[in-house]
Amino acid sequence: MFDKSVLIGIFLPFLGTTLGSATIFLFKDKISDKVQKAFMGFASGVMIAASVWSLLIPSMEMASKTYQKFTWIPAAIGFLLGVLFLLLLDTITPHLHALAEKPEGLSKHTSKLPKSIMLFLAVTLHNIPEGMAVGVTFAGFLAESEILTLAGAMSLAIGIALQNFPEGAVVSLPLKSSGLSKGKSFLLGTISGIVEPIASIITILLASFVEPFLPWFLSFAAGAMMYVVVEELIPDSQKGTHSNIGTISCSLGFVIMMILDTAL
Repeated sequence: MFDKSVLIGIFLPFLGTTLGSATIFLFKDKISDKVQKAFMGFASGVMIAASVWSLLIPSMEMASKTYQKFTWIPAAIGFLLGVLFLLLLDTITPHLHALAEKPEGLSKHTSKLPKSIMLFLAVTLHNIPEGMAVGVTFAGFLAESEILTLAGAMSLAIGIALQNFPEGAVVSLPLKSSGLSKGKSFLLGTISGIVEPIASIITILLASFVEPFLPWFLSFAAGAMMYVVVEELIPDSQKGTHSNIGTISCSLGFVIMMILDTAL
């Protein structure tokens, strides 16, 4: 079912996370707050641009034949459903963001889990919508859509892989700081990224059975990604002492992803 190019695209984001997690072997202790803010800002910019050019705009273009003047319906409703889906996962899953002090999720479980596991769960949650986004664009390509091409799907996969590199570093280093060895920190950081190809494959399989709903899948993935951006990435890029590094990095990530989406 999956040819070589599709498999490469599906696993590119996972490769980005793995390489980012491997930076644990290059740093003695931890990366500075400014670098972490830059990483978070860059990732948020990439995800915002991907949500617009790779997901929402194609969603409305694909819906134009069926919904005509109301192409915004699957885009708007699917987007909100994606936000609600991530909100639900975020609410019920115990997790701890890299730059946070207080854990989130079901309170009766948060006190029982080690900090390292909650850090791992936070990044794993974050990676699910990214995998869905890559999966649904490749699903459109496999369905021979005129709008979702192989080049477009690959550009999204490359963009997600680029922003996964700093994210891999941001998760593996706090894991080490929580008391784990470099080897275990790298392993958990890498495993956190495996949910992306899994989510991609599941999304492709689901979309292949319900092809008319591809516009909804696209906007759903966009909403899930935007939830992560607003709930985690942007706040983390602005924490602590005031700095413009997060804003500048966000702008840079946005422009790079916009170019990838429109040039390829």
